[in-house]
Amino acid sequence: MPQLFGDYDALTSHVYQVEIDGISLAQFQEVSGISIERQVIEHRATLPGGQEAIKKEPGPIKYGDITLKRGMTDDDQLYKWIDEVVKGQLDAARRNGSIVQYDTQFGEVNRWNFTNGWPSKWEAPSHKANANEVAVESVTITVEKIEKG
Repeated sequence: MPQLFGDYDALTSHVYQVEIDGISLAQFQEVSGISIERQVIEHRATLPGGQEAIKKEPGPIKYGDITLKRGMTDDDQLYKWIDEVVKGQLDAARRNGSIVQYDTQFGEVNRWNFTNGWPSKWEAPSHKANANEVAVESVTITVEKIEKG
């Protein structure tokens, strides 16, 4: 019987780890925003006869902000981290880190390394009196570079 997907199983997204310099790590339930984008510069010109021409050229590279979400605990390392930024200590707040994806046998299959990341947003959990769920905090990390390692 022919295999539709070749010899490879699709990777799961539920087994991963977040590594950040100087930050005690807890279990994060979600990581999003890992992206690399080549911005587009449009050069517009009018040709003889009035016809418009648009040439698209590669522009600067933009790296996405990484958002981490986790169940809130009494560990306030994420809040202390953004507090460094709030107090203007940006040099101290810059951290390097990695998002590491594992297969179902816990072997590393992907690693995305980020450089000079700092928290640009921290968000406390929503609170509802009738909720029956974990309180989730989030932090958005603005990065200068992302590389697949």
